[in-house]
Amino acid sequence: MKLVIKYSLFALIATAINLGTQWLVLLIRNDDLWLLLALFAGTATGLVAKYILDKRWIFYYQTSGAKDDAERFTLYTVMGLLTTAIFWGMELSFHYLLANEYAKYIGGALGLSIGYYIKYQLDKRFVFTQPNANRTAN
Repeated sequence: MKLVIKYSLFALIATAINLGTQWLVLLIRNDDLWLLLALFAGTATGLVAKYILDKRWIFYYQTSGAKDDAERFTLYTVMGLLTTAIFWGMELSFHYLLANEYAKYIGGALGLSIGYYIKYQLDKRFVFTQPNANRTAN
């Protein structure tokens, strides 16, 4: 249960970073092109924050160096491609179907929630799998 609470908290933090970044980008200009730029920027900031939190506090994975960290981050990013498609699909669907200024954020939050559940399963099976003597039990 402790793991579910921590993972949920970190998902909320990453969601806030992601959507907050989008909001800041859209303050510059709010049109379709800038919405795509906001999606990319939010995804990037949320991805980095979530990787750091997951690696350290969910999977207790200590990389053996820069190469291992780069490999983990690459795998983590690849596992996120499917979940990013879910998130972007939900956010853009809400944005265009509901035509409300805040609908995209609601769709984004829902898409991220679904995506993070799937992402945990993928990360557990494919990203943070190798035995590591420095790992601590959950």
